Amino acid sequence: MASGGGAQPRLGPAVKREALLARLRDTPRWDVLVIGGGATGLGCAVDAAARGYTTLLLEAHDFAKGTSSRSTKLIHGGVRYLAQGRLGLVREALEERAVLLANAPHLVHPQRFVVPVYHHWDRLMLGVGLTAYDWLAGSRSLGASRLLSARDTLAALPTVKQEGLLGGIAYMDARFDDARLAITLMRTVLDLGSLAVNYLPVTALRHEAGRVAGVEAHDAESGEHFSIAARVVINAGGVWADSLRQLDDPQAPAQLAPSQGAHLVLDRDFLPTDSALLIPHTPDGRVLFAIPWKGKVLLGTTDTPRSDLPLEPRPLAGEVDFILETAGRYLTRSPRRGDVRSAFAGLRPLIGSSQGGATAALSREHVIQTSRQGLVSVAGGKWTTYRRMGEQIIDTAIPVGGLPARPCSTRELPLHGHPGGSCEDVLGADRPRVDALPGAGRRLHPALTLTEAEVRHAIRHELARSVEDILARRHRALFIDARSAHDAAPAVATILAEELGLDTNQAGEQTEAFRRLAEGFLSTH
Repeated sequence: MASGGGAQPRLGPAVKREALLARLRDTPRWDVLVIGGGATGLGCAVDAAARGYTTLLLEAHDFAKGTSSRSTKLIHGGVRYLAQGRLGLVREALEERAVLLANAPHLVHPQRFVVPVYHHWDRLMLGVGLTAYDWLAGSRSLGASRLLSARDTLAALPTVKQEGLLGGIAYMDARFDDARLAITLMRTVLDLGSLAVNYLPVTALRHEAGRVAGVEAHDAESGEHFSIAARVVINAGGVWADSLRQLDDPQAPAQLAPSQGAHLVLDRDFLPTDSALLIPHTPDGRVLFAIPWKGKVLLGTTDTPRSDLPLEPRPLAGEVDFILETAGRYLTRSPRRGDVRSAFAGLRPLIGSSQGGATAALSREHVIQTSRQGLVSVAGGKWTTYRRMGEQIIDTAIPVGGLPARPCSTRELPLHGHPGGSCEDVLGADRPRVDALPGAGRRLHPALTLTEAEVRHAIRHELARSVEDILARRHRALFIDARSAHDAAPAVATILAEELGLDTNQAGEQTEAFRRLAEGFLSTH
């Protein structure tokens, strides 16, 4: 953020999409081309750019439009993986948690979790498990877990049910804003001199002499076609990675077994505390979290097999029932459908075949493969390990593309907006610094923190191109209060039209498209 020597903080340079496209036209060939602007693709692009390779990332929609903006907002080792014996996965994730806390302290924050205990056996088993969690974290621990009395548990979780409460166990992990981290990674790619462009879908792979040599793509806004050459192409398409693999090889078998995770958002009075609640046992084999997030309480998640791949998955009625009923067994006030401020779902790119059964036991680890034609594909993974995944994928891509070997440097790479950097784009509350922009004090809706200046910042500095980009991912209004986001859409569309030169009809279309989307986030069947 602010540089040393008493210098005043400043905004970074504006990002003009037209300038990015002009550079794309002028570059004859890229060293590394990444398809997919979610956590994995952005991690690959940052890693490649940091090694000095000319890097291009293409996203068909907006950055983090899919799964990567719909997580449970945790950077964690995965307490439940301990019970599954996946110690390597837990240790790796805890290492990466420490890296993120160091490289993005403006976005990733320590979070205390409390597990209420109602059975003596649970106290023993959870105590052993969390002691192992502390041990695996080692010097990277955020604080040792500890046993709590019933009184201390109620002080930490004032609305947890008291009947039969024996006490609790507290431990530390971390939380974050997933979409904000994605936008920060995009800006980091640009800071490193490389390119990341949204709304530029890939339509085909280019093959030369039987090898993948680039892609065909088009600008979703103008329709302009791009034929792009690259030394190596990386498929980081998330749940859509199989379809990209089949562009390379129509006979490639499906590798993914997608799973849906649903989340509900409630008002803070359901859990008026800064501690998060962990419910360790649920019927689907997962844990359930209730996490303080942006002035609300986030409940999640589920693990439901899904064979289709909608761009806008919706929580199923059974998932909503499951979350509400499970939370109601632990909270003094049982939440109901009418209490839900927003309901959303994301699709996980799990590896393996659920064969119509449960997906909770499928691996959260990732797999990297290189096809006979040289397409490097990655499947699986999670936000916490995005950086490690990027490192391993670029290590794999270097010999495939015949690139000069260079070591990974992202372990010590501060991300865009890091305290002490040359510009101050982010405030401590995961919000952009907008002091110098028009409308810094004008809120667009009484129930939202969003200001006119933040909208202008999202458009000028963060490649926001639609009302949805702003209200769903640059600001999280859609995810925390869908009704207020719905009502704020016209004001956002007016500013968007002014900034991008849209006419009245286009602004109206933007408003209506977002309002239809918001209605889905309000629906709990």
